Amino acid sequence: MEPLPKQARRALRLTHWGLWGERLWRAFWPFLTLICLGIALAFLTTPDAWPIEGVWLVVATFVAAFLWAIVYAVRHFRWPTKRDAQDRLDLHFDDQPLMALDDTLSAASNDEAAKTLWEAHQTRMRQQASKAKAATPDMRIARMDPFALRYMAMLLAMIGLIFGSLFSFREIELTASQQVATGPVWEGWVQPPRYTRKPTLYLNDLMGQTVSVPEGSEIMIRLYGEVGEFTVDETVSARIGDLPSVTEAEQRFSVVQSGRVSVNGNRGADWVIAMQPDQPPSIQLTESPADRQGAPGLYRQDFKALDDYGVISGEVEVVLNLQEVDRRHGLALAPFERAPYKSAIPLTVSGNRADFQETFSDDFSKHPWAGLPVRVVFTVNDAAGQAGSSAVEEMTLPSRAFFDPMAKALIEQRRDILWTPENSTRSSQILRALRVAPDQVFRDIEDDTTLQGIIASLEQGLPDEAKTNDVAEELWNLAIELEDGDLADAAAALERAEAKLEEAIRNGASPEDIKRLMDELRQAQRDYMQEFAERNPPEAGEQQQGQQGEEVTQDQLQEMMDRLEQLMKEGRMAEAQELLEEINRLMDNLEVQQAQNGQQGQGQQQMQDLSDTLREQQNLSDEAFRQLQEQFNPNGQQPQGQQGDGQQGQQPQGQQGQQGNGQDQAGNGQQGQQPSLADQQRALRRELQRQQRGLPGAGTEEGEEGRRRLGEAADAMDRAEQDLRDGDMAGAIENQSQAIENLREGLRNLGEALANEQQGQGQAEGQANGQQSGPRQDDVDPTGRSLGMNGNSGTQENALPEQELRRRTQELTEEIRRRSGSLERSQEERNYLKRLLEDD
Repeated sequence: MEPLPKQARRALRLTHWGLWGERLWRAFWPFLTLICLGIALAFLTTPDAWPIEGVWLVVATFVAAFLWAIVYAVRHFRWPTKRDAQDRLDLHFDDQPLMALDDTLSAASNDEAAKTLWEAHQTRMRQQASKAKAATPDMRIARMDPFALRYMAMLLAMIGLIFGSLFSFREIELTASQQVATGPVWEGWVQPPRYTRKPTLYLNDLMGQTVSVPEGSEIMIRLYGEVGEFTVDETVSARIGDLPSVTEAEQRFSVVQSGRVSVNGNRGADWVIAMQPDQPPSIQLTESPADRQGAPGLYRQDFKALDDYGVISGEVEVVLNLQEVDRRHGLALAPFERAPYKSAIPLTVSGNRADFQETFSDDFSKHPWAGLPVRVVFTVNDAAGQAGSSAVEEMTLPSRAFFDPMAKALIEQRRDILWTPENSTRSSQILRALRVAPDQVFRDIEDDTTLQGIIASLEQGLPDEAKTNDVAEELWNLAIELEDGDLADAAAALERAEAKLEEAIRNGASPEDIKRLMDELRQAQRDYMQEFAERNPPEAGEQQQGQQGEEVTQDQLQEMMDRLEQLMKEGRMAEAQELLEEINRLMDNLEVQQAQNGQQGQGQQQMQDLSDTLREQQNLSDEAFRQLQEQFNPNGQQPQGQQGDGQQGQQPQGQQGQQGNGQDQAGNGQQGQQPSLADQQRALRRELQRQQRGLPGAGTEEGEEGRRRLGEAADAMDRAEQDLRDGDMAGAIENQSQAIENLREGLRNLGEALANEQQGQGQAEGQANGQQSGPRQDDVDPTGRSLGMNGNSGTQENALPEQELRRRTQELTEEIRRRSGSLERSQEERNYLKRLLEDD
């Protein structure tokens, strides 16, 4: 055997050591894993709070596991030899030089040539062996530990060594020694509820003290030694009935009230327990939904929630307010029983749930109760099972507004069949009447075909809720198509044509493709402009000016298209792409103009609705005044000079029998008669409350003052309704006068706010386009309506409501003044009329 080179001997020695580590690790990895788990358990747990049975169970489990680990190590460990190290090292060579150097030439061979060849072979093997390097031990045991238990144990051990402590074991050791030295002892703990995130209290360290604990905390006391040596008394659990013995070794009870806990006996203790009540959560709505402007039908509500230890869940519940529904037309029948709408409210993700603010939002545009009065309640819950609710908010559920007459009619029939499927026959008859002249109603014959299918489904009946929902969805889709389907399709086609042409310019398309795409873009622009003009006709006072501006816009657009085509023919693609982007911006501005026109139109409509409400309130006040007069003149005689009042002084003969006394007509009406004045006043108040949503001028001084005035008007209407039901005609007229005055002032303030908004929009557009596109301040009336060329409103519909209010107020004042001076009236009536004049 030839001696190994020095490098080979060193490599063989290191490889032998590596085999020791490899085989020890493969055999003893379960044993080391258990050691790491034991370290983690010792440093991270509190065995002093465990039941004694649990401690023994853990100890027995570890002993059994260690015995298994030792058996596993003995069975799998193999003593590494030098031959094993040599074989491992030879694996790194093709010729296995270490084994070759360990071989000898056969003694029977005396051939000199063979000896020479053998020596040459040995020399070559020594050269290879001198290059040997130590083999790396194979420490991989993933096949033996597929769940990586070793890594988890080492991680827990490291965490325990860094953050843990051995004090708990020292306390156990000390407790055991005390038991041996001093005899029986006791121990006690207070465990607060987990959701409070408060630590466990050790009562042995708090003897004789007042302990403040959260409501629901659990107290555990253990008694050691002979039975009867210690007893436990407490007044914090309020337990009744079958109670455990006061001498039991382990006692547990929950804290539901303040009181005392005592351990009686030698070396006993006493504590005063002060319970901290767990208050129920609370939620408060922080902003009115009318102040939150969003997409049509979107309900958004800010809220603030509070709780001692944090809110864990919450929901919003929406219930139909059936008493406030105007039960006419399709709503006259009993409604289909529908479960309240419930939805979880959002909770803060990263903040403190004990005090947070969030916003709930949901789209109710397609809900069966959209546009109907509802009651909304927000509720939150805490971990203790307590709940808190917000104040009930009565409101009209947000809905999408439809301006196309046919679409609006379809949505109304959709509401009726969702109210109750019994309306299917009535709705089918109405829809069939609406399509008498389909070519005048529908722009697309397919819409008429769709409506025919809906009518057929309604005539067959709605046997179940699924069928009703399907028909309602068809009505909704058809209404959306009629409302904005054509314009949306034209806008989408224009956008696609612009994108295709832009891509062709970027990729250097052929002249033929460029020309074809240009023709598509021109056609798409013409279609869009046509639909836009149909949906946004110029108003009477602005028609001449609007047509002039539209002609300039069309000429500019045509000129830019010609310039774009010329640039692409000349190959100046960079300039062509910039010009195309400019055309896209022009079309985007047109869409913005459409949205602004829609907003302005909505504001004008709201002002008109409020004006109508004011007129109806004045008419209602006149009727109440007439009935007050009849109370003082039961025979229907009128003073001279009053016959010229027209309809106010006369009424058809058929109505005289219905009037009776003023109280019957003003109070609750009977079936078969017209609605009473109180019912009419109630309906008018509800209409005013509906009109208060989404008014113009939010955040401005005029807008906020107008909203306040309208709110006071609604309150005065409510008082007038109650007076009418009580038969107090004088009080009703006085409250109606206050409602009229507040409505008048609210209209004036909102008109100023709307005018300022439109003026601001006009100035902004003028700055953006280099010209003033909105009306001048001198060309708008106080409600923001544009004036005609001669400075007057273009139509009677655009007349100032303030002028009408002043005229009617003056007429009413003159009539009251004339009647107060009539000696034929009673003194009580004349005194009341004089008080009205003094208040005015």
